[in-house]
Amino acid sequence: MLGGLAALGTVGALGTAGCTRVAEASGKKGGDLLERLKAQGIVRLGIAGEVPFGYIDKDGQLTGEAPELAKVIFKRLGVGKVQPVPTEFGSLIPGLNSQQFDVVAAGMYVNPERCQQVIFADPDYQMLDSFIVRKGNPLGLHSYKDVVAKKAKFATGTGYAEIDYAVEAGYKQGDILIVPDQVAGMNAVEAGRVDVFAGTALTTREVVKKSAKAEATAPFAPLVKGKPHVDGGAFAFRPTETNLRDAFNVELHKMKQSGELFRILRPFGFTKAEMTGLTAKELCGG
Repeated sequence: MLGGLAALGTVGALGTAGCTRVAEASGKKGGDLLERLKAQGIVRLGIAGEVPFGYIDKDGQLTGEAPELAKVIFKRLGVGKVQPVPTEFGSLIPGLNSQQFDVVAAGMYVNPERCQQVIFADPDYQMLDSFIVRKGNPLGLHSYKDVVAKKAKFATGTGYAEIDYAVEAGYKQGDILIVPDQVAGMNAVEAGRVDVFAGTALTTREVVKKSAKAEATAPFAPLVKGKPHVDGGAFAFRPTETNLRDAFNVELHKMKQSGELFRILRPFGFTKAEMTGLTAKELCGG
C-alpha cells in the first residue's frame, strides 16, 4: 500500500513529460471539455500519491480507487486513455483550475469550502475518521475531544479535513504537526514525536498493517457544528464544466445501482459500509 508519495519522485515524469497543454475552457454553456477529451482520446487526472485513493504503484502504473473508476467511466464516455499528473494534495484544486489537468481523481472530500472553488460529482464512497496511536492506545484517544482533553501531540496530513475537525474540537491549529501523508504520520507516532495521527478510517487501518508499534482506533464520526459528520469523496471538475460532471454522474449512478462500483473499490480496502447515497449537493451545504 505504501510508497505512493515516494513513487512520485521516480515516476512523476509519467504524468507530465511530453504532455500537450490541457485544453482551455470554452464559452459553451456547461463547457465542451468532454467533446475535446473525446477528440484527444485522453484525459489527464490530478492525483496526490495517496494510497488507496490515487497513486503510482511500485511498477510505475497508475492505480487507486479513483483512477480505476476513472478508467471505466471515461472509456464509457468515449475517452480511451487516462494519464496521471502527480501533485501535492494541497495543489490539486489550484492545479485543476489552472488547467494543469482535466479532473481531480484523488478521493477528495466534498465540503462547502471546496465547493466554492470546484464542482463535484456525487461521492463514490463515504468515510469516517480514525486515529493512528501507539499499541494499546495508552492515552485512550477515541475522538478529537479526547485529543484536546489529554493534551495529546497531534498530527495529520497536508490539506486534510481532519485539521478543521481538530480545531473545531478546541485544538490550536498552530500546534498541529502537518506531515505529507499517513505513512509519515505513522512514523511520527512510532518515533514518539506525536501521540496521534488523524486520517480516514481506510488509510489508517491499511497503513498500520505494516507496523509492530502502532494501531488504528475504531472509526468515528467527527463533529461539525456539534453534530456527527460523515464525509464523502468524489471527483472534482472545473466550475465551467457542468456537462462533463453531469455525464460522469450518469455513469457513476449506473455503477452504484449495478454493484459494479463496489467491485472496483473493494480491492483497495473499501467495505460495503463505505458505499454511499450521499450527494455532492448535501455535502456542499446546498
